[in-house]
Amino acid sequence: MPIDNTLHLYQYKDGYRYNSDSLVLYDFIANLNPFGNVLDVGSGSGIIGLLTKRDFPNTTLSQIDIQSLHVELTLRNAQHNKLDSNVLHINILEAKFECKFDFIVTNPPFYNDGSQKSKNEVLKVSRYAQTLPFDELCKAVSRNLKPNGSFVFCYDAKQVDTLMSTLVNNKFKVNSIRFVYTKKDKTASLILIHAKKSSKSLCKILAPLYMDSREMEDIYKITKTQSLLWTN
Repeated sequence: MPIDNTLHLYQYKDGYRYNSDSLVLYDFIANLNPFGNVLDVGSGSGIIGLLTKRDFPNTTLSQIDIQSLHVELTLRNAQHNKLDSNVLHINILEAKFECKFDFIVTNPPFYNDGSQKSKNEVLKVSRYAQTLPFDELCKAVSRNLKPNGSFVFCYDAKQVDTLMSTLVNNKFKVNSIRFVYTKKDKTASLILIHAKKSSKSLCKILAPLYMDSREMEDIYKITKTQSLLWTN
């Protein structure tokens, strides 16, 4: 009888909840066959790092978040799914680790200052770029990556020009990008980026991903997650 490898994830009713962005980012990461030491920045419920550990069990996973509620949630989900993770309450901008990482992955806050802000403080920290400015994130990731290490993330597609220049300024080479669209007649809403530290590889522009496609249905099936309501 096959083992059910569904990832069960507790989430807060009124807090930040994972969505399809996390699932498409994980699919992008999985296609890179992550290995070695993996750091999940801004873990939230823990979804990206825990999916990585579930499907690539030989990786060594660390997960960090600046919000204590999310640290508690990530730790609870790691324990519930019997997945090993070193979960830390720390800001990547200040972090000093004993080792450097092969992969640093993140679904960072990227809403711009012009967006209408939520009154929920937890949601503000989770969503808005002022919490974690991209240029500062790049510097911190570069400090903590091994030579030729991978930085994999998603971001608002409309900010692609800023992303590219910031990556180059921090000695990253973009190896591959993929744009995500809600529908074929819409503009891209999300960009997935794989950058490597001090790499010389040319950039691959991958085929677009449409959220209403058969491929997206397959991603839901492959990631196989189920939400649970967290109650203290």
